Amino acid sequence: MSKATYTRLAALSLIWGSVFMWIKISGYGFSAVQMVLIRLALGAIVILAIGYAKGLRLPKGAATWGHLAVAALLGNAIPWTLYAEGEMDGSSSVAAVVNGSAPIWTLAAALLLGSEKRVTGAKAAGVLLGLGGTALIASPWNGAGTGSGSSILCFFLGSISFGASFAYMGKYLVGRGIPPLMLAGGQLSLATVMLAVVLPFLGMQSITWRTDSVLSVIVLGVVCTGFAALLNFELIIKDGATVASTVTYLMTAVAVLLGAVALHEPLGWTVWVGAVAVLAATGLLRRKPKSAPEPAARPVTPQVGSAAGKP
Repeated sequence: MSKATYTRLAALSLIWGSVFMWIKISGYGFSAVQMVLIRLALGAIVILAIGYAKGLRLPKGAATWGHLAVAALLGNAIPWTLYAEGEMDGSSSVAAVVNGSAPIWTLAAALLLGSEKRVTGAKAAGVLLGLGGTALIASPWNGAGTGSGSSILCFFLGSISFGASFAYMGKYLVGRGIPPLMLAGGQLSLATVMLAVVLPFLGMQSITWRTDSVLSVIVLGVVCTGFAALLNFELIIKDGATVASTVTYLMTAVAVLLGAVALHEPLGWTVWVGAVAVLAATGLLRRKPKSAPEPAARPVTPQVGSAAGKP
C-alpha cells in the first residue's frame, strides 16, 4: 500500500475509533437523545453541504425515501441512542468491542430478508465464534467488570440494530445508481427528524454546560459523522473495499486504547479474549468465495449508514 493509503486508513481508524470516547465525554453534559440529535443534525449538514458542492442531489421517489426512513431508524436513530444511553454508566471500550459483533447480526438479518441464500462453513464458524466472544464480553457471571447489565443490553441491542440496517440497505438501497453520499445525507436528515420528534418525550433533561461535553458532541457530528463519511468514500474508491474493511479491526483497537488511556477504563481478561474472538469472527464473516470477486463499490452504503456505519 502507498503512503497515502496508510494515511487515509490511519485517519479513518482514529476518527471512528475515537467515537466511543467522544460519546462518553458528551454524556457528561447531554442526555442520550440530546447528544444524538445534535450529532445527526451536524453530520447531515456537513454531508449534504459536501454533496451539493460536488453537484450531487438528494434522491427522488417515495419508495427510496421509505427505505431510507427504515435505514435511518435501524442504522442511526435506534443504535446511536442505545449506545449513547449505554455509555452513560458503561465502558466505552466494551461498547466498541460489542459494536464489532454487528456482522453477526447482519448475516442473520440477510438470511431473514432472503439476500443471503446459504451459510458457508466459514460464516457458521464466524457466527459461533462471535457469539462466544460477545458472551465473554458481557460476562453475566461477573457483571461488575464490564458495566451495568442495562448498559451491556443497550450495546447488544444497538449492535443488532446496526446489523439489521446493513442487511436492509444491502437489499433495498445499494446498487440503485444513487450517489452514496446523498443517500447518507438523506438518511441522517430523516434520523434527525425522528430524534427531534422524540426529544420532548425522552430528551428534555437539563443540560450541564461543560466545555469538554460541548466540544465532544461537535466533534462527533462534524468530524466523526460528517467528514468521516467523505474520507470513507475516498478510501473505498482509491484503495478498494478490502483495504477499507480493515478499519473495522483498527478502530476497535483504537477505541479500546483510548478508553484505557484517556478514560482510565479497566479491562479484564474476558474483554480482551472476547475482543479477539469478535474480530476473528468478523474476519470469517467478511471472507468472500474465491469464485466471486468482491465488487469495489458495494460496501459503500452500509459503511455510511451507521456513522458512517459506526456508533
